[in-house]
Formats: sequence, structure tokens, C-alpha cells
Amino acid sequence: MTGHPETIPSFLRRRGDQPTRVTNEELFFDLVYVFLVTQISHGLLHHLSWLGALQTLVLWFAAWLGWQYTGWVTNWFDPRVPALRGVLFATMALALLCGAAAPEAFGPKGVEFALCYVLMQVGRSAFIVARLPKSHALAPNYRRIVGWGLIAACFWVAGAFCPPGWRLTLWLIGVLCEYVSPMFGFALPGLGRSRTSDWTIDGGHLVERCQLFVIVALGETIMASGASMAEAEIWSVPKLAGFAASFLCTVAMWWLYFGTSSQTAEHAITHSSDPGRMGAYFHYLHALLIGGIIVTAVGMELMMENPMEHAEGAPVLIMMIGPVLYLLANATYRWVASSRLPRSQIISAIGLAALVLLRAYIPMLAIGCVATLVLLAVGWNDKSSVKTSSV
Repeated sequence: MTGHPETIPSFLRRRGDQPTRVTNEELFFDLVYVFLVTQISHGLLHHLSWLGALQTLVLWFAAWLGWQYTGWVTNWFDPRVPALRGVLFATMALALLCGAAAPEAFGPKGVEFALCYVLMQVGRSAFIVARLPKSHALAPNYRRIVGWGLIAACFWVAGAFCPPGWRLTLWLIGVLCEYVSPMFGFALPGLGRSRTSDWTIDGGHLVERCQLFVIVALGETIMASGASMAEAEIWSVPKLAGFAASFLCTVAMWWLYFGTSSQTAEHAITHSSDPGRMGAYFHYLHALLIGGIIVTAVGMELMMENPMEHAEGAPVLIMMIGPVLYLLANATYRWVASSRLPRSQIISAIGLAALVLLRAYIPMLAIGCVATLVLLAVGWNDKSSVKTSSV
């Protein structure tokens, strides 16, 4: 960011020798997403069809965009300033209402979901535009963000008043408006185009925020396992085995993700010739990576409900897609952060996908156990590789 000291807004984060740390306000904000992720994963669990998967995908990207754009705001601006703290808390309330409406978003609560989402996205950016001096380096960028937010809002509001089929199409366009527009610098006629090289972000803060969201998503897998055991009348051997597979699967995903140290990821952003673009890549990848965690949680919950049944149709696809997506996204994240492509994760993802061919011969418990063992083996292999390369 540029500008003379006297023109720097009081709510801007002060960059110094010390790294920018995540504030208590941001941790408080993340609590909402524990509920929102649970609502989205349960929506997929109860709508196991191609249509249900597409609807869940749109809702997930909307939830991620709400968190992502808030993350960029708190990277640049200090949430401890009372006015910005108020905006953050208002965003929390709207995100909570989005979560409450999510299960019926493609039914009777479509209007409620759309209005809360639009108010959250446009309102947050409009506040920044109102508070920033017109001459500030970030002001044109946020005017363009508001512009694209209003374009997306048209599709969200119009879709809310349409039948479910049209609603899905219009909301998908609304999601794409906000997800794809940063790739083109939020270009708009009359407002110009932003350059990612002007996005002077703090790499350490962005990495830490992404890590905290991964913890939130992994927490959903833990809660699903615990809830399934709480609902079971008898803790049979298959049920306990399913619990062990689900718990160890969560441990393996944690192990794989945090195998890439925060210092390595922060270094990749900070020392990039274009930190803004690198930061955007991190957010794009985390949308897929965390999506893999959510789908895996749903698959493990399906397994624990009927561990000895043979997997057919949508359940087996869910059980395979989650770990495969997670491995591919995590491998790409590792490559972007450390310039090292872990081939073991790519090969394991292909092997897990091929397991679908055996679905008619093995029960769901076996599929869940194999997926867990593969993730644990990949994590161990990565750990050994790191040790070997450091010798």
C-alpha cells in the first residue's frame, strides 16, 4: 500500500517488524463457521444425489467466499478498531443466518439465504469504500469489489424468487462472479482493473487464517464421529472399528496438511514477486482442500451409520471423492508453498479412485479403513521424505 502517513486511515493495520497476528475478533468470527460447515455437510448427507451435490457445492462456495473476503479485509484493516469490529460482528450475524437458512436454501428459505448473503458481501466492502480516502491505493480496488458484489447480488436475489432449477443456475453464476472476478483484477468499465502486485498482504496472517479454517473443518469430522457414537444404542465391534477409522482419518488429514509448515507457506507468499496473486492462489486451493475435508466427513458418517453394508451408488462415490479431492488439493498446496510436488499423494489419489471398482465386493467399513490407511501411509511417507531431504 502507498500513501503519505497522514493519509493512512486509522483502521489500517500497521506493518512493522513484528508479523501481523490473528486477533481475538477473528477467532470469534470463525466460531460461526463451525455451525455453517456443519449445516452444509449435513445438507449433503441428506441429499445424496447429483442435484444435491451441485446445490451443496454452490452453498459451500458461497460460505467460503464470505469467509475469504472477510479474511482479506482483516489482513489489511485492524478488526480491533471499534467500527471495523462492529462490521465483523454484523458479518458474523449474517453468516449465522445463512447457516440457519442453508438446509432450506433451495426450498422455502431461499430469499432469506440470498438477502443475508448479499448484505454480508456488499455491506462489508461498502463500509471499506466509505471509510477509505478516495486517494488511498486500496480504494479503487474496493470500489471494483463492490461493483462485482452488486452484479453477483442481482443473480442471488433473482434466483431466490425462481424455482429450484433456475435458482441453482442463477446462484452458480452469482458464485462465479465473485470467485472468478479477482482472477481478472475485478475489471469493470469505467473503474479499470486492479493489479495483484498492488495487494500488499501479510503472508503470515493469511496462512494462519487458512490454517484455522482447516482446523474448523477437521472439527466437523471429529464432531460427526462423536455424534454417531452418541446415537448408537450398542457399541458393536463394527461400530467401534468405524469410529477408529473415522478418527484416524481426521488425524491423517491434519498430519498431511500441517506437514507443510507455516513458515514455508509464509515464505512462499512474502518472497513472491507478486504476493497478492500468490495469496489468491492459496485461497483458491483452500476452497477445494477444505471441500475435500467436508466431503470426507460426510463419507465417514455414512460409513458409521451402516459399516457392514456394501457401498452402492452415491455413498461409495462420496466416500471416495472426499479423500481423493483432499489428496489432490493438498498436493497442489504443497507444490505452491514449497515448489515440491509430492508424487505419493497423486499416486494414492489415483489408487483410491480405482477402489470404486471393488465396491460390490467389500463393505463400507473396509472402504473407510482403506482410505484411512492410505492417508496415514502418505503422511508417514511425506514425513520420511522430509527427514531424508534435510539430512
